[in-house]
Amino acid sequence: MSRMFRGAFILWVVLRYGLDELVLTSFRKPWLRVLARVVSVGRNLRAPRGQRLREALERLGPIFVKFGQVLSTRRDLLPADIADELARLQDRVPPFDSEVAIAIIERAFRRPVGEVFVSFERQPVASASIAQVHFAVARDRQGRAREVAVKVLRPGMLPAIEKDLSLMRMMAGWVGSLSADGRRLKPREVVAEFDKYLHDELDLVREAANAAQLRRNMAGLDLVLIPEMLWDFCHPEVMVMERMTGIPISQIDRLREAGVDTRQLARDGVTIFFTQVFRDGFFHADMHPGNIQVSVAPATFGRYISLDFGIVGTLTEFDKEYLAQNFTAFFRRDYKRVAELHIESGWVPPGTRVDELEAAVRSVCEPYFDRPLREISLGMVLMRLFQTSRRFHVEIQPQLVLLQKTLLNIEGLGRQLDPELDLWSTAKPFLEKWMLEQIGPQKLLDELKAQAPRYAKLLPDLPRLLHLYLQQRPTDQRQALEELLAEQRRTNKLLQGLIYGGIGFALGLVVMQFVIRVWVF
Repeated sequence: MSRMFRGAFILWVVLRYGLDELVLTSFRKPWLRVLARVVSVGRNLRAPRGQRLREALERLGPIFVKFGQVLSTRRDLLPADIADELARLQDRVPPFDSEVAIAIIERAFRRPVGEVFVSFERQPVASASIAQVHFAVARDRQGRAREVAVKVLRPGMLPAIEKDLSLMRMMAGWVGSLSADGRRLKPREVVAEFDKYLHDELDLVREAANAAQLRRNMAGLDLVLIPEMLWDFCHPEVMVMERMTGIPISQIDRLREAGVDTRQLARDGVTIFFTQVFRDGFFHADMHPGNIQVSVAPATFGRYISLDFGIVGTLTEFDKEYLAQNFTAFFRRDYKRVAELHIESGWVPPGTRVDELEAAVRSVCEPYFDRPLREISLGMVLMRLFQTSRRFHVEIQPQLVLLQKTLLNIEGLGRQLDPELDLWSTAKPFLEKWMLEQIGPQKLLDELKAQAPRYAKLLPDLPRLLHLYLQQRPTDQRQALEELLAEQRRTNKLLQGLIYGGIGFALGLVVMQFVIRVWVF
């Protein structure tokens, strides 16, 4: 019964804000078009469609607000006006009762809150769609009192999201079956992606692990501060971390009054992003201004402070290799190679014509080369490539969509701090060094190190394998010999690669550096 009432309320909000108009023109069933027009009588539909969608999601509650935030990252699927409007959704959600937060903490740690913390501030300092944050003082394992931030999951979130997700899946099926536009927007896939993100964010231990990994990766960079997790106080519903103090990065006037060099801050943000993406393949994927502060403490003055690690992106070696080759082809205006890379990766149907895809990529990229570098937005280039690729049925990879969304955030934030920010020249030294590592001798050595344990384990077993071979029947011997020869061929390939790599290193390093510096950049 509750699901029926919730479904009726959602339907009323959909009609009240005219969301049916988003797909009205593509209804193929005449009776549905007539019904939609009848229920549209008396509604005010003068507001833009993106604004109406955003207001409807806010009316439906925190789960739908979070859905809108995730949906805003799928610029490859949404029209630009809707994506821009959904990007305005903020985590300004009313806090829940502090007594409820205390009850959750006491249930998680099975003792009164006064025994868990030395002191606990009942008034929350921040409230979002998934959780809210309180300040407290806790004692660590050494008995030292430390100021901490306590993140508490909203009560009843799991049953609420399961109910709403079930309705979303049902609505996505309707949209996909009733509308040609709906099928193109892939509503089922979008809801499935939202399901994954939301369940990940509901496990605060997982978020704490993400933060710990980023903190470890960034330890030697000295550009960003990531709070330390107090693992003795971490639970799926409660996360306790080091309390961070800084100025929100959106308050640029306050930063300048404090003496922060905002131009250097913009360049540091680009360095942090490219380091996380291309060196580590593990990046903070929710870097909107609400999750970033700047330290003004004397010891860490001017460093970024990252918060909220519920959404992170990861890149495989294949992803990084794909990006490396695309960057190289893009800088050289080799649009045919960009098209070939899409086909080789299997992201477009095998029958796609290279020349047609090449022409589409050229139409996106070529106009940017006639502009000053500071006016070129790499995020916008990627976004337009995603949009252009729709008609070629390109399967956009979720991790690359997160990358593009994060890059747009970084560029927008960087140019607020420094309107003259030149993303390309700022990132050039890093990309140049990274590409040398991707195709240079260091890459060969890394591959050899990775394969060495396998062959070190195999070599001692060779006498035993030979003895077993000699004891087998002729038919079995033939099969075993074939397997042994195949393994020998693989070993020979590795040894040949080592020899040729050594020779190539001696002869080709200077040439390689020259080619990358002159041709690519």
